[in-house]
Amino acid sequence: MSDNQNPRTPDGSQRELGHRDEHGVVGTFADPGLPEHRSRQADRDPEAAKRGERQVAALFGISVIGTIAALVVYFVIPPDGTTAGVRLSTLTLGVAIAFALLGIGLGAVHWAKVLMSDHEKVDERHPIASDEETRVAAVAELEAGVKDSGIARRGVLKGAVISALALFPLTIAVPLVGSVGGDWNVSKLKHTMWKRGMRLAIDPSGRPIKAADVTIGSVVHVIPDVPEEERQSHEWITEKAKAVVLLVRLDPRDIVSEQAPEGEDWSYDGIVAFSKICTHVGCPVALYEQQTHHLLCPCHQSTFDVADGAKVVFGPAKRPLPQLPITVDDEGYLVAQSDFHEPIGPSFWERLK
Repeated sequence: MSDNQNPRTPDGSQRELGHRDEHGVVGTFADPGLPEHRSRQADRDPEAAKRGERQVAALFGISVIGTIAALVVYFVIPPDGTTAGVRLSTLTLGVAIAFALLGIGLGAVHWAKVLMSDHEKVDERHPIASDEETRVAAVAELEAGVKDSGIARRGVLKGAVISALALFPLTIAVPLVGSVGGDWNVSKLKHTMWKRGMRLAIDPSGRPIKAADVTIGSVVHVIPDVPEEERQSHEWITEKAKAVVLLVRLDPRDIVSEQAPEGEDWSYDGIVAFSKICTHVGCPVALYEQQTHHLLCPCHQSTFDVADGAKVVFGPAKRPLPQLPITVDDEGYLVAQSDFHEPIGPSFWERLK
């Protein structure tokens, strides 16, 4: 049998490998070894290697441009509070960061495929605990790998990859640092825009709700009733995020308890209102099970009993959903009696509970 029909292993030897035939008898066959190495164009042609080097540098250059574009977008196109403005800012920033990451990824892959050594190597299995000689050999192989990469002798590529990797973290660091100068007054988390006499309105239409319109078993997503022009402002979006409420009407006989102090009534004819913000990590609680009166948070499955003051019956949340005290005005519209009596959302470092 010729060498072409029976390739040898890298050291030129042929090993006999064991196998079992259909009768379970152990036999042997020759190790086929590695296929013949096929050199690439860049290995044979210096011009092709130079062209590959320029392509890799261009890809890392795209990453640098993407990073710079992301920084420009962050400062030039900030979200203005409107839906269109937030969409534009998010889209342009995301595209710029995508190019910054894509350039690094494609540049690294193209470098490995075109310029780095692609010779096949075989590593024999050995005990996990290596001897000193093997460790020295491993270090030598790592050093050979660095040499194979060509980074030491390819100054353009070295500059391109260092620039791309050094600049990309700015796409994360600059927005992060920029937010440090923002409003860190956590006491604002203890209050929302709800106040005495403010009507409850359907989200997102803003139409006020009459108690007579809410049937037993129904659920309504509620926001404060404010003028239309106010709902277009950036401040409204921020305040609405804290003030969102879930309104549920139960049979009054099903209500076990509520959070109202003794002698007060925070519900109206079976209608109860609770903060929509989960007390675990702030996800929107909006899945209502009519038969059990349970509210489920879709993020981590915290479950609250609406009929029993929105107490936690399952999951990682530690506190009930804060209840919004409600009643009706002279025209039959549902209105708030006051703001929430405790901070909404997840716990923060100034909270004593």
